[in-house]
Amino acid sequence: MTPSFDDFVAEQVTPLLRYATVLTCDPHLAQDVVQEVLLRAQQKWDRIGSVDLPHAYVKRMVTNEYLSWRRRRAAKDVALCMTTLESVTPPVGDTTHHYDEREAMLQRIAKLPRKQRAAVVLRYYENYEDSEIAQMLGCAEGTVRSHISRALATLRMDHTPEPAGVGLRLGEGLS
Repeated sequence: MTPSFDDFVAEQVTPLLRYATVLTCDPHLAQDVVQEVLLRAQQKWDRIGSVDLPHAYVKRMVTNEYLSWRRRRAAKDVALCMTTLESVTPPVGDTTHHYDEREAMLQRIAKLPRKQRAAVVLRYYENYEDSEIAQMLGCAEGTVRSHISRALATLRMDHTPEPAGVGLRLGEGLS
């Protein structure tokens, strides 16, 4: 039996918003993207609701909407912090408590080109394989690996580790 559109939205809107927020690095743009996608999905729900994985189909729609030309100007200079993600929904299973490192990484990811950012988010946030990412982005698997490789190289270049002893007072912890 095909789930109703209302049931689908009730179950999937929070994960879609969280995904879109990480992808766009802007909670307001994420809401716009998800709203636009859900409006289009509602119009075609008879067809979308009958596919094997309607949530995957709609997530692909979110990715495509993010990558569309209509959103390019809105995503030039954006920053994302943990409080932004937590306002959408609290993180699940994050026991590392390294919020400063995580926030710094999210800010570096936000500076990546759109396709590289999408590939990194799909790989490391959504745990997609190359073939799944290629299908989502509409490109070859080799292109996906290239996007991820270039993104990781950029992220490594932008990362400057904190020098040893920073934050320690003179004589503390140096024995």
